[in-house]
Formats: sequence, C-alpha cells, structure tokens
Amino acid sequence: MSRHERDILAANEAFYAAFAHKDMAAMESLWARETPVACLHPGWEALAGRERVVESWRRILLGGGAPDSVRCQRPIAHVIGDVGWVICEEILPGGRLAATNLFVREGAAWRMAHHQASPIPPAEPGPEGLPN
Repeated sequence: MSRHERDILAANEAFYAAFAHKDMAAMESLWARETPVACLHPGWEALAGRERVVESWRRILLGGGAPDSVRCQRPIAHVIGDVGWVICEEILPGGRLAATNLFVREGAAWRMAHHQASPIPPAEPGPEGLPN
C-alpha cells in the first residue's frame, strides 16, 4: 500500500470518527474549501456546494438525525495524483450502506469533496454461516 493510500484511509477514518462522535467541528474541517463539493445522503436530493453540504451534516449530527453508531468496514483506497477515493460499507443499526468518499489534496491535507451512500441488502450467509 502506498503512502498516499494510507493518507486517504486516514482521512476516511477521520470522517467516520467525526460522524460517529457527532463532532460537527471535525466534520466541517474535513470538507474541501477550494474544490467544489457534493453529497448524496440516502433518501435526500443531491446537494452541491460546501455551504449546503456542511449544513446537511449539521442537521444530521446536531439535529437528532444521526444514527447511534456508524462504522466503516472493508475500506479500499485508490489514488490518482491529487485525487483519491475510498469504497467501503457503512455499518449502521439495522442495515448497511455502500459508500464512496472522494478526497482531494488541498495543500498538505486530504479533504473530502464528495460523499455518497446507498442502501445495500443484508449479506447472505456463506457456507460457514459467515456473510459472503
């Protein structure tokens, strides 16, 4: 794994830590300032622009809409130049979401430019009773 892939995974972990701890200051600091941003929350209309995206997270984290727990599972990072993305599963009470998190390098930091999460069906048990 490259250093940039590790850095992208660390930025992704910071996103899920801010989400899990309902830390609005950390969430706001993760989003890009120089790059256009967008977000597709499950069941919401597409949001474009930093102000709308950050406000959506404020509503979720501080308005009582955040799940009691959220964690990232099976993250896979990809990097091309100053752009990287993570594909992962979000594990929430009562379900799973497939998520894509796009990051861009702004100065020395990787900042989030896009987040999209969509429901996925429950995993079917494999031969040993474990999810496939």
